Amino acid sequence: MAAKSNTKAAKAKGNKTAEPEKLDRKVYETELRKLQIELCQLQEWVKAEGKRVIIILEGRDTAGKSGLIRVIKERVSNRVFRVVALGSPTEDRRAKLFMQRYIEQFPVAGEVVIFDRSWYNRAGVERVLGLTDEKSVGDFLENVSKFERWVTASGIILIKLWLEIGQQEQERRLRKRIDDPMRQWKLSPMDLKSFPKWYDYSRARDEMLEVSDHEAAPWYVLPSDDKKRARLNGITHILSRVPYEKVKYERPELPKRSTKKRYDDRLDGGKVRFVPALF
Repeated sequence: MAAKSNTKAAKAKGNKTAEPEKLDRKVYETELRKLQIELCQLQEWVKAEGKRVIIILEGRDTAGKSGLIRVIKERVSNRVFRVVALGSPTEDRRAKLFMQRYIEQFPVAGEVVIFDRSWYNRAGVERVLGLTDEKSVGDFLENVSKFERWVTASGIILIKLWLEIGQQEQERRLRKRIDDPMRQWKLSPMDLKSFPKWYDYSRARDEMLEVSDHEAAPWYVLPSDDKKRARLNGITHILSRVPYEKVKYERPELPKRSTKKRYDDRLDGGKVRFVPALF
């Protein structure tokens, strides 16, 4: 569904990779609307069939996970699409099994759960920042595919996306967070600690993708330097991984309003407080 991408001529002689043109906003909004309609149809199928779907979004800081989640959830119900973004575990959480805090968030029938980072924290953030030991990482990587096969065998549709951002684009976005008052809340101490460890993250990413890619729940990499293209491609991919069908819409008729006990029900400004009309 996404529009065909055009390319610019290479800027310098010998440049083998042409940069994609920026996606026109009108094209983006038109294609996004089509995809959001499909997401609504997927939602109705999930509800009608009692299906359970998990979408895992992983990637470096600023890779675009939040933006993708925002456009996925923009037109669907919060009662069907639920986002899980777990913070650092409290003391009582640390006493539980590592996977337990994630399993507790799994979808019930008729629900889609989006993990904004997931159990793969163990092989990524925790590993790179030294928040866990290498033995724990090794145990995780050895067993995660078995766990996911069990998850999918139980009937859950599991979709895994790694959002891939380049060094220069990540730095540009981080600097924007520093300077923009409306983005400063997005900048966490973890972002600053992670920034110098680019190649540590790359090695962790490479091993994670290699070890935990399997038929029941394969990894797909979503290039995300261009936010608009990433969102369209990401939603298109998610839709392709769920075998949904359009549920017949029974168009309802609005019933007539009763005029029984009718009265002038306009609120009296002398008896209630109205919000000041400043605009």
